[in-house]
Amino acid sequence: MKAVVFHQHGGPEVLRYEEVPDPNPGRGEVVIEVRATSINHIDIFLRRGMPGVKVPLPKIAGSDAAGIVREIGPDVLGLSTGQRVTINPGVSCGRCEFCSAGFGSQCASYHIIGEHSDGAYAQLVKVPAHVVLPIPDSMSFEEAAAAPLVFLTAWSMMVGKGNIRPGEDILILGAGAGVGTAAIQIAKMAGCRVFVTASTDEKLERARKLGADVLINYKTEEFDRKIRDLTNRRGVDVVVDYIGADTWVRSLRSTRRGGRVLTCGATTGFAPQTDLRQIYFRQVQVIGSTMGSHREFLDVMNCVFRGQLRPVIDRVLPLAEASKGHELIEQRAVFGKIVLTPTED
Repeated sequence: MKAVVFHQHGGPEVLRYEEVPDPNPGRGEVVIEVRATSINHIDIFLRRGMPGVKVPLPKIAGSDAAGIVREIGPDVLGLSTGQRVTINPGVSCGRCEFCSAGFGSQCASYHIIGEHSDGAYAQLVKVPAHVVLPIPDSMSFEEAAAAPLVFLTAWSMMVGKGNIRPGEDILILGAGAGVGTAAIQIAKMAGCRVFVTASTDEKLERARKLGADVLINYKTEEFDRKIRDLTNRRGVDVVVDYIGADTWVRSLRSTRRGGRVLTCGATTGFAPQTDLRQIYFRQVQVIGSTMGSHREFLDVMNCVFRGQLRPVIDRVLPLAEASKGHELIEQRAVFGKIVLTPTED
């Protein structure tokens, strides 16, 4: 099969479209013929190399996949060849204290497809059968590949851990990112007033069409000052910040006393300066979140299947042009997800 592989860490140019061996399903596994995958920030971090994380090379990235079941391994029930499916990108043991309590992403053996195992930047991908989810015929493969990781991440962070409630004010930073477009829709569905930041007026207008109520261009305004002005110095109930070092101090300042700052990533750096007084004196809760449980995956994907939540796709590129997709994301030139579609050669 053909796949996008990197043999060393570096820029987008290290991604190579080449021939690799076909995967074979083992016990409890299936092989999916990939019709669409999508780019996530984790793919970019893996390609660059992450301090403290050893990535086996060569590597096929790609955590999201939608396609057709091609082969089924022994001891797999409930799936059939030819079935249209997507996947939960997170894999846990299902037996430990955390999995038993419904916190699968806290499992000691938890891993993400495309990070600890080869992923979906390929014509075929092998996954555990229990993470496979059939998709309705009405949903395109491109939509099914754009939803799982970002919607699961946003849902678990905001609904499962952040406990957002109707009537709350929520500030979402980086509205044009995949998680941002998911978070806007989830917050609106929960009955919240949504404040967003973005780098261009064009992105802000697209965020407004998704449901954002208050738009802030962080290139022309200091968003924390703007939030204080708009809320009569109260601040918002919740800040969603996966940007990291560049925004962390301002996020704390934007939060009301007793409010919550939710974080699921750090695209601009993971070691920000923090004024602890902003946390303990103002009694702000800082809540970290990584992916989510399989129960949360089923809940949020049901909302996607019903059309209550919709994946936002910036563009669709051939798999062979994955490096171009990475470049566009690093340039912050996208709104939503970039989807990659493998072709038969």
